[in-house]
Amino acid sequence: MSEIAGQTGLRGTATAVVHESYSFACMRCGHGWEQSYDIEHHTDTDGNEYVMYVADGRFVPSPLSRPTCRNCDGHVVRIMRPGQVSSVRSASRRHERRTDTSGTPEAATQAGEQHHWHLSDLLHPFQRKAS
Repeated sequence: MSEIAGQTGLRGTATAVVHESYSFACMRCGHGWEQSYDIEHHTDTDGNEYVMYVADGRFVPSPLSRPTCRNCDGHVVRIMRPGQVSSVRSASRRHERRTDTSGTPEAATQAGEQHHWHLSDLLHPFQRKAS
């Protein structure tokens, strides 16, 4: 989930920057998204270490402390390894292309149809079959 960025791109007093990415799924509305963060490591004047999260060039709260859904503002959010949401979306697109009744993958796109993500779409890869 992380890679050390060393001294590249340091702001102000940062001593190191770590890059981390996560996938998120809201357990309330089923919305899924991915976000990358630059985690800046700092030391204050008393020698205490602290970190600051930067996403899209802005300082943001830690996504691990109390994640908030971008769709419904809910706080029951599952945090997963990066790539989970995009892999589910890709699989869903492939499935939609195969089941398109018009016979052409472009037809669904031309019709302007958008898929509304549900919790089951995002969590399907994590479900285990009963044995």
